[in-house]
Amino acid sequence: MSFTTLAEATDRLKELYTLLADPQVIADSAYFQSLAREHSHVDEIVRLWQELEDARSLRHEAKEIVETSRDEELIELAKAELSENEEKIEQLQHSLNSLLVPRDPDDSRNTIVEIRSGTGGEEACLFAADLFRMYSRYAERQGWGVELMSSSPSDLGGFKEVIFLVTGEDVYGRFRFESGVHRVQRVPETEAQGRLHTSAASVVVLPEAKEVDVELDPEELRVDVFRSSGPGGQSVNTTDSAVRITHLPTGLVVSCQDEKSQHKNKAKALKILRSRLLERLRGEQAAEEAAERRNMVAGGDRSAKIRTYNFPQNRLTDHRIKLTLYNLQEILDGDLDGVMEAIRLAAYGKGELVRETGATS
Repeated sequence: MSFTTLAEATDRLKELYTLLADPQVIADSAYFQSLAREHSHVDEIVRLWQELEDARSLRHEAKEIVETSRDEELIELAKAELSENEEKIEQLQHSLNSLLVPRDPDDSRNTIVEIRSGTGGEEACLFAADLFRMYSRYAERQGWGVELMSSSPSDLGGFKEVIFLVTGEDVYGRFRFESGVHRVQRVPETEAQGRLHTSAASVVVLPEAKEVDVELDPEELRVDVFRSSGPGGQSVNTTDSAVRITHLPTGLVVSCQDEKSQHKNKAKALKILRSRLLERLRGEQAAEEAAERRNMVAGGDRSAKIRTYNFPQNRLTDHRIKLTLYNLQEILDGDLDGVMEAIRLAAYGKGELVRETGATS
């Protein structure tokens, strides 16, 4: 739900108070939790919006003093207060704009992130590992959980493919615009001549599917077990713990081998399969969106890039919104808030939702 005035947000908050006190709503656990989450969200909107209105009122009073008073000392105090208020108003508007961005029903879901090396050979695999580390660090900063679902390591410590689950509050709402081809420009450690190389990795972000979203018919699944390969300890190549599941109607194949337990690998594979099937189902319902997504990650081709990570210039550029930042090392260490927020606001065409005129009740 989107609001255009403080009065609208306040009315909805009162309505939520009433609903949450209704015994019938309390008895429906899923509905109650959904309303409770909305209540927390709207309550924060109302609080920030009221603070913003108070700050604007103080700014108006300070301007009047500066323009009409003849008391020099009072004018200086008003100017100082005016400066403070301008900074506070800017911060409040930014926070409120972020909260007022329309929420997708999937935003509150956990997220499965798939990273695959593309053009660039071993250097692309190393970059895929850098992206995995970046997203993991970002999740840690948010207090979210990260669980490795499946991985295919490369010879030099990178990843040909890595799939992981991020769990927490509003995870998909943050990660959803990371899908696409990410390009890196740097001098690889293996480059003796010091030449700049360009490589790429593709990122696909899926909302985690629950069992109620996608029902899997065991008759439509082929489950194969095999011995794990690559790093993994003493159990590697000694037991048939790795699992490959093929969804026969669609041909989708998911393999997991990171766990020593066949049961755990199967559970993870089914979780990934459900999320891919959910994405496929929604893609069929919105064919244009699905086509755009497939184009974005077309084989990890550098020409389909959404973002460039340039190491010599310490620069990150997001080509979709023409955003350029010169703190690449901090971003790779998980400082992604600014990037994700800018893309989220731009995606909804909501660079500025709360304006001076028509924004009050």
